[in-house]
Amino acid sequence: MPELKKYPLGRIRNIGIIAHIDAGKTTTTESVLYYTGKTYKIGDIDSGNTQMDWMEQERERGITITSAATTCFWKEHRINIIDTPGHVDFTAEVERSLRVLDGAVVVFDGKMGVESQSETVWRQADKYKVPRLCFINKINQTGGDFYKSLDSIKERLTPNAYPLQLPIGFEKELKGAIDLVSMKAYTYTDFHADNLTEEQIPSGLLEKAKEYRKKLVEKVVEYEDFAMEKYLAEGDNFSKDELSKLIRKAVIAGDFFAVIGGDGRGIAATLVLDAVVNFLPSPLDVPSVRGINPKTNSEETRNASETEPFSALAFKIQTDPYVGRLTYFRVYSGKLTAGSYTLNSAKNEKERIGRILLMHANHREELKEIIAGEIGATVGLKNTFTGDTLCDEKNPIILESIKFPEPVISVAIEPKTKADQEKLGTALKKLAEEDPTFKIRTNTETGQTLIAGMGELHLEILVDRMKREFNVEANVGVPQVAYKETINEIVRQEGKYIHQSGGRGQYGHVYIRIEPLKRGEGFIFKDEIVGGAIPKEYIPGVEKGIREALENGVLAGYPVVDVLAALYDGSFHEVDSSEIAFKIAARGAFREASKAAKPALLEPIMKAAVTTPEEFLGEVIGDLLSRRGKIESTETKNNIKIVYGFVPLSTMFGYSTILRSLTQGRASFTMEPSHYEEVPANLVETVAKRELKR
Repeated sequence: MPELKKYPLGRIRNIGIIAHIDAGKTTTTESVLYYTGKTYKIGDIDSGNTQMDWMEQERERGITITSAATTCFWKEHRINIIDTPGHVDFTAEVERSLRVLDGAVVVFDGKMGVESQSETVWRQADKYKVPRLCFINKINQTGGDFYKSLDSIKERLTPNAYPLQLPIGFEKELKGAIDLVSMKAYTYTDFHADNLTEEQIPSGLLEKAKEYRKKLVEKVVEYEDFAMEKYLAEGDNFSKDELSKLIRKAVIAGDFFAVIGGDGRGIAATLVLDAVVNFLPSPLDVPSVRGINPKTNSEETRNASETEPFSALAFKIQTDPYVGRLTYFRVYSGKLTAGSYTLNSAKNEKERIGRILLMHANHREELKEIIAGEIGATVGLKNTFTGDTLCDEKNPIILESIKFPEPVISVAIEPKTKADQEKLGTALKKLAEEDPTFKIRTNTETGQTLIAGMGELHLEILVDRMKREFNVEANVGVPQVAYKETINEIVRQEGKYIHQSGGRGQYGHVYIRIEPLKRGEGFIFKDEIVGGAIPKEYIPGVEKGIREALENGVLAGYPVVDVLAALYDGSFHEVDSSEIAFKIAARGAFREASKAAKPALLEPIMKAAVTTPEEFLGEVIGDLLSRRGKIESTETKNNIKIVYGFVPLSTMFGYSTILRSLTQGRASFTMEPSHYEEVPANLVETVAKRELKR
């Protein structure tokens, strides 16, 4: 087992590469791997030979589907990289990656600037307070414009975006960059060159460089009092090292975003690497992780140190055809040794750590131990899933888990043959363990198995994986919208279950109150029993019964959400009462209460962005309005129009075909789940009838 060189925590970077689809994330990562000596050539997406897009489906479609981890080394630093998908259907991969990373490089298409999914990943990074660098890619291509893209970042994402470099040349004439920190020019003759040549700044660009450096300095001195005093007294008299430290402090603060640009297919990747090691945080620069001690219920902190008690977060499950079930985890404190035991504090179960692996996409390198600040994987954990905490048994802690969006689309699935029946259940279970946005449920009315996900492509890929990886053939129905149901009124309801059959009977009696919650709050159960009207051992049965009733609503059998259910009274029988009797009583009470509580149907609303030539703008807007869409805004970029709006998912099936015919094949669109809204009253009956037919 080879010994991996140990790097001090201050020289480790855990970063993600995030972007809109087709901005050049994977290509940039491939260049990074080449220039750090990890690979001998730069992989090409069109040729299907990239290191990071290793799945067959990724290579066939030319898109990233699953986040891939790798490790490389640059200027005495270790960089752990996660390359994430850009397609919105795989947004969970971005979510879980950002949860465990210390920094990110956001890649923008220099021809398009900020695109719809750029905004989505930016919001996700904001949520986890991840410091970022911006890399404006493809500025050497026709239509590529560093300054326009910079303006779109400032307008759409943050006013605090400041370039560290300015391009030398425009579009195909691009030949290097001016470094505003050192005030030197770095040029190349070909973007695939092996190194950059240091030169003086071209005279024609010197004034522009001084202007942008002045803006940069004026901003970063705000993050350090003594620097501000020095600037006011002496002006810009900062050395390269002094200014680098100020920029680093500003970036780590999380509200200053350094911008660089270039062609991610080549030598510009070294500028990205330099910026990563110089300006993005190490595990020591980010706040210590906090969690709850399950024994005392008090908050505790774990510092990024090898001497602290071990704590880690499992953020990804992957089924590997060679080694079995892989669990990816980020170590926040302490160290973990192969062959040792650890506690899964979320489940209160011990897990044995068999092998510890350092991942390079789908290749593995075995390690004896892994320490604070590092990202690795292990094989064979039985009960650990995404979001679970692994920790030292004597010092338990539960770290904040990861929240994922709810699926918006479902299809019915059934095995083609009897032989596929058992294999189907196993395959679905394994895929659901890997992907928290993939849900399986059985419609109790029809007996159908329904699988739900984030979009048509998401489900298509999962069904394809089922056939290839698990050899399961299945019939898949037409995609259906993942409607939900809710209530609009407070209702109190009695529920009673009495059954006598000669021997010991069954007796359960409850009074419940149901109340509507705000959209997105899910389900809350409240125990309001006082004076022992119902013994404590029967109350879990009441909650189970209500949760079962939530699975199939009274309008059309869809799951019920955004409801509070309170158990406030009831009675029991000394001999005949049981948990199951209370479960049945509560389930019946909830269904009856729902009927009286003005039930409503909810539908997923998508945030859509349609990119179209200007001459088709009227037809595109008219068509969106006919789909019950609401137009939010329009924008012009490089002689094309982008229409932003909200539209019900139910009206968008087959939209890509319609859009092509409306625009002679020249328009494209992206959409992502935004929120749920009530279905208009005149459409509820239609949806309910359609579900009953199914």
